[in-house]
Amino acid sequence: MKTTVQTLQGSRIGHFIDGAFVAPQDGVYAPSYDPTTAEPWYEFALGDARDVDAAVRSAKAALLNPAWRRLTQTDRGKLVRRLGELVLAHAEELAQLECRDNGKLIKEMRAQMRAIPDSYGYFAGMADKLQGDTIPVNKLDTLNFNLREPIGVVGMIIPWNSPLMMLTGTLAPCLAIGNTIVVKPSEHATASALALAELVIEAGIPAGVVNVVTGDGATTGDALTRHPGIAKYVFTGSTDTGRKIAGNAADNLVPCQMELGGKSPHVVFSDVDIERAVNGVVSGIFAAAGQTCVAGSRCFVEAPVYERFVEALVERTRRVKVGHPMAEDTDIGPLALAAQLEKVEHFVGSGVREGAKVAVGGRKPQDEALARGWYYEPTVLADARNEMSFMRHEIFGPVVGVVPFSSEDEMIALANDTEYGLASGIWTRDIDRAMRFARNVEAGTVWINTYRSAAFMSANGGTKKSGYGRRGGFEVMREFSRLKNVVIDYSGAMQDPFVIRLR
Repeated sequence: MKTTVQTLQGSRIGHFIDGAFVAPQDGVYAPSYDPTTAEPWYEFALGDARDVDAAVRSAKAALLNPAWRRLTQTDRGKLVRRLGELVLAHAEELAQLECRDNGKLIKEMRAQMRAIPDSYGYFAGMADKLQGDTIPVNKLDTLNFNLREPIGVVGMIIPWNSPLMMLTGTLAPCLAIGNTIVVKPSEHATASALALAELVIEAGIPAGVVNVVTGDGATTGDALTRHPGIAKYVFTGSTDTGRKIAGNAADNLVPCQMELGGKSPHVVFSDVDIERAVNGVVSGIFAAAGQTCVAGSRCFVEAPVYERFVEALVERTRRVKVGHPMAEDTDIGPLALAAQLEKVEHFVGSGVREGAKVAVGGRKPQDEALARGWYYEPTVLADARNEMSFMRHEIFGPVVGVVPFSSEDEMIALANDTEYGLASGIWTRDIDRAMRFARNVEAGTVWINTYRSAAFMSANGGTKKSGYGRRGGFEVMREFSRLKNVVIDYSGAMQDPFVIRLR
């Protein structure tokens, strides 16, 4: 793998099309910034419609290439498994790339890179398990059955917060099915997707099966989502951008699979162990500096323990260490981009103006060593109300609002009073109450006495304005395959079409 932190430092990197790095058609590059210093550290190609077209044509050619098209499902699975093995072999280099590009903690990235190969292994095993079925019909001497086939060229637009983990969730099953792919990584975290494309070739997957076109959303992303050669789109990101992509795709009657914004409710009842619930809430909002779609950013606490819970949450939050992402003792690194820091500052300010109380945090760290980076302290806004602006909008930062509630019915109404429906969590010892919550909350995922406990074996996705479609488990294999019906008449005769016979 040639793409590493050392080789990228101060250099330029092009698109990855048809198995090789190529320069952008118009020769334009843009800087990628290190979130810890706010300084550029390499340049990536800015793609336009011509670059996108070259990548899609490469993917379409690979789809028809016998070296890929004629592989047995089992042999395809072996290649997918081999790709996972290579990710594991290069886990340290990949972890360092993502840490440098988006500011995620090195210890978190190392853990992700060790976990990602298991996902490739899981979907490699699915390659020869994707089956059709036979269908009984009211005609003798007729065989009616369904086949599952690759859907075609899949366009993937991936986010900056965990690029390889998010990419793997759909890349691995798409490869196992036999699709080909064009990836556009976020312009804020480009490097790891390009490094993975190198490993795809090393794994023995034919050139053109996976292509990576880099650039911004307005030009590169727009060109990709308008291209008539794409069969389906995958997008993870904001609801507003998802709406634009869905509109572009609709012009070509192309379906999408989308994981969009979230404003997830995290509920605490008075019967729980406070320390355990506090750790769950801290994990749900401050892990990854709050830069996750499923962040439990709206915390609802039963009134009898509200004051005690807020006190414990504040005390635990004060012990969360903000620092350089490469340091092993850091708990929260920087936000990934300057605009994200500005957004966090804006919503914390609006929360205070609307009456919320900053119980802890609410500012940039005072440590001079962190002054140049995009850091923000983990923040608890107490005495919040669900109608406050910061409780309505996805912040994508380390900010949680805490609201008291008095009854289960009130809690469900508060939890569902949002345009989003991605994830949710509840802490209670009452299993009946937990199951009622699971039934009544409007969310694609429900965590009970845990939070952010994700598994690639489980189908997950959003409701309402958090998106549609599912990733994970066997369900994703159906998402990215096409059903074809086949009917065979083996009677040896063809009935006169103008003679109608009653059964």
